[in-house]
Amino acid sequence: MIIGSIVFDLDIDNAFSLKEKRRVLNSLKTRLKNKFNVAVAEVGEKDVWNRASLAVVTLSDERSFLDSQVQTIINFVETFHDVVIMHITQEIF
Repeated sequence: MIIGSIVFDLDIDNAFSLKEKRRVLNSLKTRLKNKFNVAVAEVGEKDVWNRASLAVVTLSDERSFLDSQVQTIINFVETFHDVVIMHITQEIF
């Protein structure tokens, strides 16, 4: 079993409160879960209204499939209209 993790450090330009940030993140998390069947959690910057750290974890028995899925997830988040990716950390275990 191979595990892939991605941590996105995000800037949320249109959020001016924690409530607006939560709305954007919940939308992104739901779309990621539904489209890719992955685990998603906010892992940092929880008290800052315009920043977030979002972790995405997936697993597979094939390295090539996992690499492809990780890249597809990154591309999906890059095109999500409400966030800007500041930094990406990815690990394969």
